[in-house]
Amino acid sequence: METTEQQTAGMPVMNLLKSQKDDIQRVLYAGFGSRFAAYLIDLIVIWGVNSILTRPLLRLFNLEGAKLWINMFSASNITTSIIFFLYFILMTKFFQATLGKMILGLSVESLTSEPLTNVQIISRECIGRYISMALLGLPYLVVAFTKRHQGIHDLFADTSVIKNKFKRLNDSIEKNPEQS
Repeated sequence: METTEQQTAGMPVMNLLKSQKDDIQRVLYAGFGSRFAAYLIDLIVIWGVNSILTRPLLRLFNLEGAKLWINMFSASNITTSIIFFLYFILMTKFFQATLGKMILGLSVESLTSEPLTNVQIISRECIGRYISMALLGLPYLVVAFTKRHQGIHDLFADTSVIKNKFKRLNDSIEKNPEQS
């Protein structure tokens, strides 16, 4: 134990952080539990928007029973889906977080050292979410097993969700050059 203390005493803090980068990032990035809680909050918000705006508008224009060929393509399902995807796209674009993530102190970050691009946002929030939901949500479980707690939708877009209180620490670990 003394040799470890002696080795770290002379080692600059950034070298120590770099050597433990993988373990530290498991703590810095939001895990499955906090992301799932944020998602539940987001679903409540989306349900509220649909209850307050979408359903009354469909009733007003007498489109409640309207459908294209099958029930899956009903006016209600289409507008609900549009609200769902627009919520995630617009909140991520303008705030880097949905209301659920904001409440829990989380934000979506690009892993490319650049701000989130529109392509990343669409890839993550539309394509990745659609695929994950089409597979009964099982791909969301990947979050629990990846180093940066990335889901399939994050892997498509090269993004992850980070705890805001550790954002500066993660930036300094990522941006400082290797010191050997």
